[in-house]
Amino acid sequence: MDSQSLLQEISGYCRRVGMAESTFGRLAVNDGKLVSRLRFGGRVTVETVERVRGFMTRHKGGETASRQAKPNAPNAAPAGAPKAAPAPSDKNFRFYDNRQKYLLFVNTCSEKWVVAERIGLEIASLHPRPPGVRVFDAGVGDGTVLSRVMRSLHNRFPTTPLYIVGKEISLEDVRLTLEKMPDRFYEHPATVFIITNMNYAEAPWLMPKSVDAATSMLWHEVSLTGGTSHEFEEQITQLQPFLSQHWRTKVSKTSGNPIYEKPVVLVLYRDDYKLLLDQMRPKRGATRADYDLVMASQPYRARASLEFKAQRVIAPLARALGPGGRLIGIHSHGQDPGLEIIQKVWPGENPFMHDRHQLLRAVKADLGSAGRDLNFNAYADARSLFRYNMHTLPSEVGESIGTSTLFAAWNAAIYVAQIEDQRLEPVIANNGYLEATREVLQKHGGLWFTDESFVISRKRDSA
Repeated sequence: MDSQSLLQEISGYCRRVGMAESTFGRLAVNDGKLVSRLRFGGRVTVETVERVRGFMTRHKGGETASRQAKPNAPNAAPAGAPKAAPAPSDKNFRFYDNRQKYLLFVNTCSEKWVVAERIGLEIASLHPRPPGVRVFDAGVGDGTVLSRVMRSLHNRFPTTPLYIVGKEISLEDVRLTLEKMPDRFYEHPATVFIITNMNYAEAPWLMPKSVDAATSMLWHEVSLTGGTSHEFEEQITQLQPFLSQHWRTKVSKTSGNPIYEKPVVLVLYRDDYKLLLDQMRPKRGATRADYDLVMASQPYRARASLEFKAQRVIAPLARALGPGGRLIGIHSHGQDPGLEIIQKVWPGENPFMHDRHQLLRAVKADLGSAGRDLNFNAYADARSLFRYNMHTLPSEVGESIGTSTLFAAWNAAIYVAQIEDQRLEPVIANNGYLEATREVLQKHGGLWFTDESFVISRKRDSA
């Protein structure tokens, strides 16, 4: 089929049901860039056409779009509006799935490497036990944080086997992460890398909760041959058809968020280290958690309920800690120039609803007796809070600020604050939002954001 014809069908559907094109791509084929690729002449397979048309047929009335739009009816006004929009419901398609905003944010701000540095501070407190260091990443994203942490682990434990498990439901992020792994296998050959699309209560143990999901689980092991990063890259690249076929999502009927169609576990290791890693390699149906380090950087929407954050995300991860293990959680804190931009456009807006103290109290209450051997460390602000910047040259922020810099700053502000597309439409109809952005950048001489961190650790003498 002609890709332009399919593009017209998709564009018409999105206009009719009020759905963002990136959201359509994620929901239909787990590819947020589908429409942009088609627009620039990208090819499309017969299978993709069938999946796209099947999605539009199943959702003729835009049921998926209505689940996204109902909690977030556009009620925002341009800069200077007197009333702040109410916080949206938890049950809408998660903001982080807007790939364009995500990728622009990642490439214009330093959050990824600053977060990796903060996590690196915890590595000095690790006391791994044989047969190696066990790490769980509760949201791999594009793999930047994880790859940096893996370098830090190699620096600290250069000859100790590494067992790394990453959770990621996004196909594009899995691809980006795998692109960063060949060098890791070359520098630290005693590495077992596992990535899965399961949820927080399942992924640490690599085991689905339901019988149906466990029955349909796809377990795929790849032993990499050769001894150069180029050879490893070639073999990892060959996994693309496998990922496209099996790393698929559907929409949860209860939450509206993407969930896996079937659970997948992908295990990678070097074939020449297979014997050495025998005790580290996971075995289907006989896996354990007991992690030395759990990384939970931005693992939930800021506006999600405190109950959701505690019960569905942090508490399961805390249960996955081994003796002496440390869970470091990181989320946005606000009270920074980024939030100042948001509040100039939406006065009174504050998406950062729960701080680390509230969250840790809720997690402790949820764990009950299971949390008796855990330490909940909120720390003082001087240790907990840290900031990251938007990359700008000194000459870019002055009396005159270029439009591209303003757009990048605005994108970073709305990304961190997780402002949904429906609320943006009436705001970007005029230049008020750019003027608000310009004022804040000139006032502070740049743009930065504040994150806060906390640590949950298990006592070393626990069984």
